[in-house]
Amino acid sequence: MLRVTKLTDYATVVLTVLAAQPDAVLSASDLAERAGLEAPTVSKLLKPLAQAGLVEGFRGANGGYRLARSADEIGLLDIVTAMEGPLGMTECSVHAGNCGIEDHCGVRANWRRINDVVVEALRSVTLAQMLAPAPPPLPPDARRIDLRLANA
Repeated sequence: MLRVTKLTDYATVVLTVLAAQPDAVLSASDLAERAGLEAPTVSKLLKPLAQAGLVEGFRGANGGYRLARSADEIGLLDIVTAMEGPLGMTECSVHAGNCGIEDHCGVRANWRRINDVVVEALRSVTLAQMLAPAPPPLPPDARRIDLRLANA
């Protein structure tokens, strides 16, 4: 099963709290309270988010955090990458040379294509869009990803 970690999910929640008040500078404890998370967890999230340039921190009595860029300029791919590193459906989707059967693998090219589709999907959804109410569910026949595999 493909899924993001809890920390990546929580990072998205914290970033949506910041995105809801783009001009506010919120302390880690304020963010934790508004996000419904524990303060140590939020503090742990803020470091990689700041290192990735998604939030900026301010010291002092009125210090805290705010988004480093507009919410419509931050894609979900930015968040996933900040928290988990490069996205790879399989090891060879990201790094070549780590597999003993790579030279004669018949599925590597297709996994890379699938990886590209997932990356583009995450890139195309912005933090600003995550603030909006969820759209109604798609009909069952619309839930498929139209993807041509390398050998098709």
